[in-house]
Amino acid sequence: MTDDAMSVAFAEARAAGARGEAPVGAAVARQGAVIASAGNCTIGDNDPTAHAEILAIRAAAAKLGSQRLADCDLYVTLEPCVMCAGAISFARLRRLYYGAGDAKGGAVDNGPRFFAQATCHHAPEVYGGIRESEAAALLREFFAARRG
Repeated sequence: MTDDAMSVAFAEARAAGARGEAPVGAAVARQGAVIASAGNCTIGDNDPTAHAEILAIRAAAAKLGSQRLADCDLYVTLEPCVMCAGAISFARLRRLYYGAGDAKGGAVDNGPRFFAQATCHHAPEVYGGIRESEAAALLREFFAARRG
């Protein structure tokens, strides 16, 4: 399942990049099936909270009719930021799988390490480095093209 849901997240990341958004994608899976997915949409929506993870979590919660996603897993191409880590915690997601680490903006294994804080309500199981080189290359190529 990890590869299928992560493939959906990568497709969302590529679509976000094609729209001029930072190429980050996310997918929420439940019982082996992707139930929601999204790519970054901060520019298109004029919304600084429209990160892929937030949008996918919102869609999954709406689909299930519940704010709690305790039997769901989140797949994302980039290590979540602190805002997204907070949303993951409050949604009670079971597992987080992510691609590339983010030394500058990540909040899971870098930066504040949100899930290790005493104030964290719920910490999912975390598995980083899933297709890491592919995720890092996608981001590197996108930002190199924007600078060039």
